[in-house]
Amino acid sequence: MNLTVWRQVGEVLARTVPTAALDRVRSVTDSTPRATVGWRIVNLDIDGRNFRYRVTDNDDAYGPDGVGTPPIWAINLHGYFAGGSMYARESELLAERFGWRVVNPSLPAFGGSDPLELVDISLEALTDHVEIVRRELGITKCVVIGHSMGGAVAIDFASRFPNDVIAVLYRDGIATPEWSVRRGLTARVLSPILPDVAPIADLMTAVVMDAPDLLVGHMLTTLKALLPDLRSNVKTVARSAPVASMLLELNLTERARTVAEAGIPIYPVWGCFDRVVPNEAAESFTRATGAEVQWVPGGHSWMLARPGGMVDLLSHVPSGQQFMGRIIERWRELEQPPRLRRVV
Repeated sequence: MNLTVWRQVGEVLARTVPTAALDRVRSVTDSTPRATVGWRIVNLDIDGRNFRYRVTDNDDAYGPDGVGTPPIWAINLHGYFAGGSMYARESELLAERFGWRVVNPSLPAFGGSDPLELVDISLEALTDHVEIVRRELGITKCVVIGHSMGGAVAIDFASRFPNDVIAVLYRDGIATPEWSVRRGLTARVLSPILPDVAPIADLMTAVVMDAPDLLVGHMLTTLKALLPDLRSNVKTVARSAPVASMLLELNLTERARTVAEAGIPIYPVWGCFDRVVPNEAAESFTRATGAEVQWVPGGHSWMLARPGGMVDLLSHVPSGQQFMGRIIERWRELEQPPRLRRVV
C-alpha cells in the first residue's frame, strides 16, 4: 500500500473516531427519546420461488428540500454468502441519519431467498431482482449501495437503468476482473501443481484471513447480525456455488465506464486490508470510471463490523461530504426537473 492509502486511512480515523466518542457521550447524557428505525420484511412469490427483502418503516421520511418532497431511496446490495439482514444495522443508521428509506434485498440463493435454476444464473438475473424490488415499492429514483458481489450488481443495474439511479456507493466491489487474479501465497504455491484449484483456494484463504476483522469491536452484536443469513446460506450452499463460478468470470469494466459517462456519481470505498478484493481491483475501477477510491481502515467487510462507518464517511470525511452534495444535486435534477421555459 502506498502513502496515499495510509494518509486517507489516517484522515478517516482522525475525523470519525473523536466524533463517534462524542456521539456516545451525548447518547448517555441526552434524555431525549431517540427515534428508532424498524423494518418490514417481505417474502415475495416469483413463479413459485421465494424472494425476500426488507425495507425500513420510516414512512414519514422526507427529502432534502423538506416536507412535501419525496425521500431519497437507497437499495443496499449484499456480498456473496451474505444477505439483506447482515447489512440491517448499517441501513438503519443511514435511514436515521439522512432520512433515507432503505431496502435490503436478499438476492437469489442468499438470506432466505430461493435459488435460481442452474440455467437461469447470471448477473443480469440478479439485477432483475433489484428492479423487481424497485417496482414493487414504487421507487422512481434511488441510490444503489453495493458491497463485493453487490457492487457488481449495482454497476450492472446503473448501466441498465441510468435515468433511475441517483448515485452508486461501490464498496470493495468485483466489477473489474482484477479481483479474480489471485496473487497470494496460496495461489503461488498451488499454481504449478493445481492451476485450476489455486485461485479458489487462494480466495478461501483470503476470506479466512479477513474474518478476524469482523470480530473487532462489538463481537457479539456482529455475530448476532450475521448468523441468521449464514444459517440460510448454509442450506443453499450447493445451489449458490454456480453463482461464485459466474462471479469469477465477470468483467464489467465497460459497464462501469458507461455508468461514469452517464454522469452518475460514483463513490468507491475500500478497506485498506482487503485481501479478498485486492488493491489492484480498486485501481482498475478508478481507471475505468475516473472515480478516486476512498480508503478506510478495515478488511473486506469493514461495514459489517463497523456499521456506522458509511454514515461517518458521508458525514465527516471531505470526500463523503462532497459525494453527499452530488447525491442531493442529482436527486433534485431527477426528481424535480426544472420547468420548461416558455418559448416566445
